[in-house]
Amino acid sequence: MERVEEALLELATQVIERARLARLTIGTGESCTGGLVGHLLTEVPGSSDVFRGGIIAYADEVKVARLGVPEATLRSHGAVSAQTAVAMAEGARHALGVELAVAVTGIAGPAGGSADKPVGLTYLAVADVIGHDVQRFHWTGDRHANKLASAQAALDLLLTRLQRVDA
Repeated sequence: MERVEEALLELATQVIERARLARLTIGTGESCTGGLVGHLLTEVPGSSDVFRGGIIAYADEVKVARLGVPEATLRSHGAVSAQTAVAMAEGARHALGVELAVAVTGIAGPAGGSADKPVGLTYLAVADVIGHDVQRFHWTGDRHANKLASAQAALDLLLTRLQRVDA
């Protein structure tokens, strides 16, 4: 587990450094990761230069009230969907006043899944002034492993978006 944590901290460091070079502020909107992405980013010394904060929106009511996810999106597509992930990322960007935000929503397990939305299903989205990207994953680990995999994917997505800014 120590290697996993070291790899995640290295990835978080790259995100913070890229954001600092690009002079962009970042934030998070997290559900199934429970603030893990924000935690990893704040483990990096000097992260306060670019990381403004995160919103842990575990309940649908919080997704609506704090991230501005439309209730119609939740009714039509569910909390674990590409549409909700995008709305969460856009909502985090606006609520936190940042240029770049990442969102994570999924079913970490071990319960809560269904035939249509199995345990491990996760959607991540990143949003900035240019638009958004969304990715779908299906992790197969236990709850902790699924959360770690989701956090890594979120950091990867942020880094990819930041590398586009440098290009």
